[in-house]
Amino acid sequence: MTQKSEQTKARILRAATEEFARYGIAGARVDRIAAAAEANKNLIYMYFGSKDRLFDEVCEAAVERLVSTVPFEAHDLPGYAGKLFDFYRAHPELLRLARWQALERPEPAGMPGGRAATEIKLRELAKAQAEGVVDAGMPPESLLTLVLNLSAAWSDGSVEGRFDQEDPELVSARRHWVVVSVGRLTRPPGPQAG
Repeated sequence: MTQKSEQTKARILRAATEEFARYGIAGARVDRIAAAAEANKNLIYMYFGSKDRLFDEVCEAAVERLVSTVPFEAHDLPGYAGKLFDFYRAHPELLRLARWQALERPEPAGMPGGRAATEIKLRELAKAQAEGVVDAGMPPESLLTLVLNLSAAWSDGSVEGRFDQEDPELVSARRHWVVVSVGRLTRPPGPQAG
């Protein structure tokens, strides 16, 4: 592919990320993606084949971005949760994209990168549990789900219909409680203080 083609494809992926994050798969319009990307609508079909395949590619790119930006740390799950919170605060469109994916495509066929990243996390988490670094009282799948959901819970700033994204003290407090909660959830039982 030429450099111009690569640049066009990158613009389409950026525009599609915003469109899918805002409207989901069903509500997204290829015409709007083409207009936002300043690209011909036919190029979208030429590069990606269909709107569904474009969505899959957008999701794969989002997973790659998350995995490369926030490496999984099974031995420091509270720190990992804090970094995830920060990532979602900085990239709310990717969190919205993940929510749409879960709603509209709960069994994605085209997400091998997401499945592979999850499998690696589960293996590392099981190893940390076997080493006694992480509480082994819960299966790795359940524990990972809780850590991921706690990290995302307040990252968009909404609580009871209020949006407090600009209040730095509230954001800091929420991040703190995410980290503390994950620490309490994952801390292995130790000797009782006497």
